Amino acid sequence: MKAIVQDKYGSPEAVLKLQDIEKPVVKDDEVLVRVRAASVNPADWHLMRGKPYIARLQIGLRRPKDTVPGCDVAGQVEGVGKNVTMFQPGDEVFGSPFMHGFGAFAERVCVSEDLLAVKPANLSFDHAAAVPLAALTALQGLRDHGRIEPGHKVLIIGASGGVGTFAVQIAKSFGAEVTGTCSTRNVELVRSIGADHVIDYTQEDFTQGRQRYDLILQLAGTRSPSDCRRALTPKGTLVLISGESSGRWIGAVDRIVKARALSPFVSQTMVSFTVKPNKEDLQVLKELIEAGKITPVIDRTYPLSEVPKAIRYLEEGHARGKVVITV
Repeated sequence: MKAIVQDKYGSPEAVLKLQDIEKPVVKDDEVLVRVRAASVNPADWHLMRGKPYIARLQIGLRRPKDTVPGCDVAGQVEGVGKNVTMFQPGDEVFGSPFMHGFGAFAERVCVSEDLLAVKPANLSFDHAAAVPLAALTALQGLRDHGRIEPGHKVLIIGASGGVGTFAVQIAKSFGAEVTGTCSTRNVELVRSIGADHVIDYTQEDFTQGRQRYDLILQLAGTRSPSDCRRALTPKGTLVLISGESSGRWIGAVDRIVKARALSPFVSQTMVSFTVKPNKEDLQVLKELIEAGKITPVIDRTYPLSEVPKAIRYLEEGHARGKVVITV
């Protein structure tokens, strides 16, 4: 089968190659998926470059431990392990093998049964592949770590990106009043997916305004925890998921460390987390999608052979919503 293979760290054009490899062998608790679509995430280019360097403690010091990248998959079940009870050949599924072998940039991938769910009936494979990692991140950040409640005023920093477009819609589904930040060219997009208010960060500084938020989800930018605190209510919560950083060694981790060090000494809560894919949360997302409360936003699609171009495009920071790979 054909797959994108990486055996060293570096730029997409230098290290990602389309090759013929052996079809994976399904284990007892796994599902063999015939991949119809995948999608690109910031995790892909961080893993590709091995940056920040601290990440190599998990992904491989000198070279990637997992040679086929790809965090999101949508496709059809082709085979199941002997312990699998939820799926059978022919089922249409979606899910994320993030930090569980990866492997979605290929014609077939083996995924643990507990990382998959039945594909939403109203989505194509392309749109379903856009969902898992980004929407799971938004859901867990808002619900589990932000403790979102109906009526909360929520600020999404980076509302036009992959996670941000889901976060706006998920926050609205919880009954929150949502404000999104983005650049001028994305204002109408963010408004179109349900944001009550949109801040063009090239024209307005949210930390200098009068509005205070119960919950801030930081998905982009370089604002410090202290900056963000100024826009929080006295008992508000800042959830740091990512954000830009030029640091090669620890990247945005310095911002997370500062937030956690400050949190015990202030009335506000500042937390960070790593997304944990699971079938239960995929089912929550499936129900929201089928109810019409979430619609994936796709910027561009690329064929499997052009994964390097897709990752380069995402890395440059111009993507609106998700970038999808068709297989």
